[in-house]
Amino acid sequence: MVFSSFTFIAFFLPITIILYFISRNKTWRNCVLLVMSLIFYAWGEPRFVLMMILSILVNYAAGLLMHRAEQKNKKGQKLLFMILGVGLSLGFLFWFKYFSFLANTFVSIFGIKGASIPAQILPIGISFYTFQIITYTVDVYKNRVPVQKNLLKLALYISFFPQLIAGPIVNYTYIEPYLDEREIDIEAFFGGLFRFIIGLAKKVLIANLCGEILSTLTLTGNISTLAAWIGAISYTFQIYFDFSGYSDMAIGMGHMFGFTFLENFKYPYSAISITDFWRRWHISLSTFFRDYVYIPMGGNRCSKARQILNIFVVWMLTGFWHGAAWNFIVWGLYYGVLLIIEKLFLGKILEKLPKIIRWLYTILIVIIGWVFFYHESLADGAHQVGAMFGIGSASGTDATAIYCLKQYFVLLIIAAIACVPWKDVFRKITKKEANYTGSTFFTVEKFIVATVLLVLCIVFLAGSSFNPFLYFRF
Repeated sequence: MVFSSFTFIAFFLPITIILYFISRNKTWRNCVLLVMSLIFYAWGEPRFVLMMILSILVNYAAGLLMHRAEQKNKKGQKLLFMILGVGLSLGFLFWFKYFSFLANTFVSIFGIKGASIPAQILPIGISFYTFQIITYTVDVYKNRVPVQKNLLKLALYISFFPQLIAGPIVNYTYIEPYLDEREIDIEAFFGGLFRFIIGLAKKVLIANLCGEILSTLTLTGNISTLAAWIGAISYTFQIYFDFSGYSDMAIGMGHMFGFTFLENFKYPYSAISITDFWRRWHISLSTFFRDYVYIPMGGNRCSKARQILNIFVVWMLTGFWHGAAWNFIVWGLYYGVLLIIEKLFLGKILEKLPKIIRWLYTILIVIIGWVFFYHESLADGAHQVGAMFGIGSASGTDATAIYCLKQYFVLLIIAAIACVPWKDVFRKITKKEANYTGSTFFTVEKFIVATVLLVLCIVFLAGSSFNPFLYFRF
């Protein structure tokens, strides 16, 4: 079940809202959200919900055992229980997502014939909820938060359906207070509903149509320079509006139920350096790797050589997190190398350049990066990048590319405009410091915008069968 499906919009979400608000007791409200979250996950993959429940139970027990070990001052036992809890969750992730890839790589390197291992069916959202489980278990071990003795609350934190299968990754330390007490008012509810509709529109009206461009073009073999650029730009827009739209819907639904999730995207395509881009793109993932990998490895509090190694490791893992394939690993290392270069010397040079030059440098690197992210084959990715600059391209243009440009030119312009933080731009132009957060829902403008966008989304969904969520496969 996806957020942009009729089943979710017309049935699942309204039923959940009704059951939630007729439950006056906060314990019953937590129960409603937990049960509906489990139904949501089991809707598409009922067998894998048992694995998620097992991970929850094991880490719940690990938390209690760590708490008892702490009271008895048995640090060795506490560490063991933390390793067991995290290890089980990572073990599931490794088996389903990485074992086949690593085993087949080993077989290929050593030339073992007839020993190919088929890939496992990947449980939806396992990369996201596994990291959330880790934040709980590690934070209890580090004494950052008290152990959660209520199994229902811990299970709700891990399985809460708005951010269960594609994030944002919510740190337990941040969300723990909301499990006990949260305020719900009509302003927050309708503000969340408006945010949900905005996210739905980004997904249905922009990301899906950009996906249609990609399904029309052929981006392997003999491709023209125009086709290569249209494909790269279309995917750049598709992945942003698909994933940021999903995050908007998740954050909006969180508000509707009294939870406040941190932002996951802050207009990343307006970044003026690669460092700036990764402060704005998939913020929850970057934060996780910073807090649970980079800083424990020493972070910046070590020699330059060690800092470079730390960055290298983190970005290799970041690429590998996205998928068990060489294109993802290369994509992660691509950014790791660029961030190291910016940190060592390029960052100071960039600061002296006009912002438009810094932006052009950044967006070009990001677009090239998405080309390698898109193609499963590194050779295909390299071929498309070459074609973008006239190297190995069949021609400058072709009939299909010209058709796509004419058919979707307005869409691409709208997508480009929607990537710009216009509220910030307006504030700078007018030099006003007014509140542009848009927290108030009850305005005629917002009502009209929400109604029009919702109607358009329903019309587009009714007329198209193309409605994937890209990040489900991660």
